[in-house]
Amino acid sequence: MNITIIGCGYVGLTTGVALAYLKHNVIGIDKDLNKIMLLKQRKSPIHERGLEILLQETPKWIEFQSDINQAAADADVIIIAVGTPAKKNGEADTSSVEEAARDIAFGLKENRSYTVVVKSTVPIGSNRRVETVINRVLNSRGISAEVSIASNPEFLREGMALSDTFYPDRIVAGSESEKAIEVLRKMYQPILEQTFNPPSFLPRPEHYNLPPLVTTNPASAEMIKYAANAFLALKISYINEIGGLCEKVGADVTEVARGIGLDPRIGARFLNAGIGWGGSCFPKDTSALLALGTEYNYSMSIVEASRNVNLRQRQIVLEKLQTQLKVLRGRTIGILGLAFKPDTDDVRESPVLEIIKLLIERGANVRVHDPVALANAQKVLAGFEIDYFDDPYTVAAGCDALILITEWDYYRNLDFIKLKTEMKIPFLLDGRNFLNPSELKNAGFIYEGIGR
Repeated sequence: MNITIIGCGYVGLTTGVALAYLKHNVIGIDKDLNKIMLLKQRKSPIHERGLEILLQETPKWIEFQSDINQAAADADVIIIAVGTPAKKNGEADTSSVEEAARDIAFGLKENRSYTVVVKSTVPIGSNRRVETVINRVLNSRGISAEVSIASNPEFLREGMALSDTFYPDRIVAGSESEKAIEVLRKMYQPILEQTFNPPSFLPRPEHYNLPPLVTTNPASAEMIKYAANAFLALKISYINEIGGLCEKVGADVTEVARGIGLDPRIGARFLNAGIGWGGSCFPKDTSALLALGTEYNYSMSIVEASRNVNLRQRQIVLEKLQTQLKVLRGRTIGILGLAFKPDTDDVRESPVLEIIKLLIERGANVRVHDPVALANAQKVLAGFEIDYFDDPYTVAAGCDALILITEWDYYRNLDFIKLKTEMKIPFLLDGRNFLNPSELKNAGFIYEGIGR
């Protein structure tokens, strides 16, 4: 199939490269000319495991450009995968989605059949809105084309995006058009039936079951995305709230999470206590869900509570530092990890951003390290007095405390004895309960986790 993808961010680029690997003819469109230049050189503008390898392995099947007209005209399927950032009131900003819909409509040919797929995370009703925008432009052009619209939300985890694309739990397709559903079924057939040869670096998981294609109406498909992310955010906030009580009564939240996670009705995933969630999805999608509830005068108290608990976790970091160090003004605090999660360079809504700002407000000197996200963090934190280092041992030099923010495997393999000798006060706050407390204590650290 000929597939055009508008937007070469995390979702669009991962989807495009995966479809190209499946031997679809793919054109990736993006207005960022620097990004297009990198992609034409088969270099990935984002840090995502295996993405650059597949870019280099699929030159015959995927190309990149900034001009949408011809790419849309010759496509069978056009996927909208542009960003939908949050507005000030929490709603998702769909202006880029509508702009993409208009650009698509200006490129469509007379008497051709197209399927337009909305993969961006959008408010309920956006499927109909995209259809309206396209039809309005077609009418103004005097063009007659058959355009079927479908919602196809993504459920990708950054750092695991290719794995989630090739081996999904499910694929959701929402449309009023049976033809659009069948087009999506055909596009995803190699994944639904697992008939492709897996990439060498990404073997098919053992005991992997074929994913279902969940077909529904557009509003339900759009709601599935929001409901899924809100539930996962809630699960993390729940174990963080339990962790706070664990500290009060002398329990260990990691043991509690293990004990309840073995219940198949609950499950162990997303029961990791720590400094809370961030990234491009959970904050934005829970905010959008609250805004949607407000629009319909419907209270979403559980979702709101999950956000409040998540914000509180940042304050807990400051409270623990103050308990240990008493006064933060003039102290030197080292931070290990800036990305909102490991295996990505994405710092959007990373908990560390708020923690750094709080530390600076209290007069602390902040030194930071991350294996891949330093450059992105410097852009976001421009204007703040922060010392950036490529080496974690240099970060630790003279520090009164270290905070582990991102659970990179790299940090688990540090020489903790060497790290401790660099520090003024060997206090390590494990914000992810990621490190081995016994190992840290044996190395001479004052160790503290979250909810332990």
